[in-house]
Amino acid sequence: MAYYSIFPEKDTTLYSNPDRDLLNTGNDEILELVKEKGDNNNIYYPTRILIQFKDSEINDIISNKIPGNFSASLQLFSTEHKNLSQTQNIEIFPISQSWNEGTGRYSNLPSSSNGSSWVYRDNTTTKTKWITSSFSDGTTGSISTSTIGGGGGQWYTGSIFSSSQQFNNAELLDLNLNVTSIVQKFSASIFSSQTYPTGIPNNGFIIKYPDNIELDTSSSKGTLSYFSVDTHTIFPPKLTFKWDDSTHTLQSSAKTSGELNVSLYRNKEEYNLNEEALVRLHVRDKYPNRTFSTSSNYLNPGYFTTSSYYSIRDAHTEEEIIPFDTEFTKLSADGEGMYFKLYMKGLQPERYYRLLLKHINNDGIEIFDNNYHFKVVR
Repeated sequence: MAYYSIFPEKDTTLYSNPDRDLLNTGNDEILELVKEKGDNNNIYYPTRILIQFKDSEINDIISNKIPGNFSASLQLFSTEHKNLSQTQNIEIFPISQSWNEGTGRYSNLPSSSNGSSWVYRDNTTTKTKWITSSFSDGTTGSISTSTIGGGGGQWYTGSIFSSSQQFNNAELLDLNLNVTSIVQKFSASIFSSQTYPTGIPNNGFIIKYPDNIELDTSSSKGTLSYFSVDTHTIFPPKLTFKWDDSTHTLQSSAKTSGELNVSLYRNKEEYNLNEEALVRLHVRDKYPNRTFSTSSNYLNPGYFTTSSYYSIRDAHTEEEIIPFDTEFTKLSADGEGMYFKLYMKGLQPERYYRLLLKHINNDGIEIFDNNYHFKVVR
């Protein structure tokens, strides 16, 4: 099974507050979903997040790595949220117009406006406004009321062009949005120049509160803060592709019970960021039955059951990078034993990682965590 992640080429937050509706925040380390109280009134103005990934990277993974069907999810990692209401609802749509990231920051004085803002999708020099009426087929755009000015993006609508997430403030507040159908539309445009509704150009994603929450300017839902691509942490946003590449043709002699020893072999301590590693496991009985043989039992490959999986964690922070996933991290088997393919491109470089293994058999569930460490280098 396989996980492969790519990281954004650009992202930014758009602020509808009239004191910041020309503000660009393309270089900020934080992305915000917040209903920001006006500086001189009691009106709460919504923000929206824009994020985009490279066509070339989407093209490479779909055309060169994924053999067939796949799942895709957009993940943003939370930082210091504030004053959250009990329930949070988030929506995501594909953007229908191009936009510039810019190099501004929320705290810059004077404000930098060389990139997209609530009003403009490019900058305050060219002044190309977001469309706010007479939308193209299948698209919609910003609310425009007596208190909130027009702008804030344009996006495709409909169930196949959207995803959503609801969570409570006591839960893990990372965003993990299924965007498979949207990425498939991007792919149709990239590979075969398909147009709406079969394909749409990749202008990225817009993340926002639902319309009814944005329109309620009398109250706040708190501040949801996420690391941006410009973060100096190991938590930038990522678009993760998952697919089934496992094979299980040689597991008729799987170890269905008993204690096992598991080790890695022919694996390196360091991997280059661009490597695609085939991680090999050696499985054997901890207490093998005594038999008369002319060769060592330890040389014969052993096998887990088909219910066996891998997981990757950051060795320092214990952050789960790739979870045990019954659909997408199942181990494979061939004549040499158990193995799986690991794409280093989806891991942060200059970090140490730890491999964990899960084996489900007649005795129950066993986790193998034997300090299997490796490092990804540039």
